[in-house]
Amino acid sequence: MHERIRKLRKTLELTQQEFGERIGMKRNSIALIEGGRNTSEQTIFAICREFNVNEEWLRTGNGKMFNLVPEEDLYSKAAASILKDNDALAIEALKLYFELSPEAKKSVTDYILQLSDMIRKYNTKV
Repeated sequence: MHERIRKLRKTLELTQQEFGERIGMKRNSIALIEGGRNTSEQTIFAICREFNVNEEWLRTGNGKMFNLVPEEDLYSKAAASILKDNDALAIEALKLYFELSPEAKKSVTDYILQLSDMIRKYNTKV
């Protein structure tokens, strides 16, 4: 499991410090886990919850690394993150978005999804 935890952290492009902070652990604890130390049930649960990781993959390597998330949940998580970080520009953008007509919202959403696909394809080539 320690190899999958390292792979997950690297996939997320997080340092041991950043990864640890997200699950309430110190950098040296993450280093020990990645080095082969046994992982507690609490840590497994925290990793799966924080990063939306498939618990079966984390424990056994079977299945996909991440759980599928309904699109609505992704929007809610993104909005909560923006509000938590108090990102003024993003908050204003959200306010403007919610003032749009349904047709305009669909156009904006379609554009964002196309842009996201292009970025994802670009990142897989790099």
